Amino acid sequence: MFFRTESFQQFIRSYPIITFLIGLHLFLWLMTDFLGLPIFTQLERTALGVNQYIAQGEYWRLVTPIFFHAGFTHALFNSFSLVLFGPALEQMLGKTKFIVAYLGSGIIGNVGTYLFGPDIYAHLGASGAIFGLFGIYLYMIYARKDLIDQANAQVVLTIAVIGVIMTIIRPGINVYGHMFGLLGGVLLAPIVLARARPYSPYRNAPTRKSYTDTDIGFDPNRWNKRRLPWRKFLPKLLWGGLIILVLLGLLARLV
Repeated sequence: MFFRTESFQQFIRSYPIITFLIGLHLFLWLMTDFLGLPIFTQLERTALGVNQYIAQGEYWRLVTPIFFHAGFTHALFNSFSLVLFGPALEQMLGKTKFIVAYLGSGIIGNVGTYLFGPDIYAHLGASGAIFGLFGIYLYMIYARKDLIDQANAQVVLTIAVIGVIMTIIRPGINVYGHMFGLLGGVLLAPIVLARARPYSPYRNAPTRKSYTDTDIGFDPNRWNKRRLPWRKFLPKLLWGGLIILVLLGLLARLV
């Protein structure tokens, strides 16, 4: 459930929402922190969750902080968390309900930050939305045991406990966003899990036509052979280039 065995292309094809979110995280980090393009740095300032500005009517700041991050490590950690814990839920819920659960949890986390945080408090990051995913898993453990086995339930409980402890003891963490995001996931879980089916790693696997002995002269790959080579490798080239840019940005921060 939480161990990825797909190839790079299979992951992109099977989990398009997770892929998009990770790409967006890294893209916005590249445009703001790494390249420092003025239009994107201004966009980040406008997207920043600032309680004082929200109180003045800038309510979009309850949503926009979900997509921006405070530095490379922050973006990388949240993206890695999505890779581990997002795919099973995207498959079980479907694209629309997954988006509702993810954004809904993040917004609830930001609303909690606004209601209980200081007026001058400012925050960025998808952590509240990701904690919302943990909230959905916790609901499964106690109310929908048909959707998660005991081994994976233990993994979720262990990581959730560690996450809550780290949220409390580490400085600079938006405790309100994390805790209310977790609560948001629990509250949204009964709605989004209403028709959910257990996760299966083979559900999105590509199927092949089974051929009998009478098909011996038929080449099932004949259409693939007509594709241009660059089309086959284009996704790997694009993501490989993005990864290289991310590594360069990390090295630039270390120098």
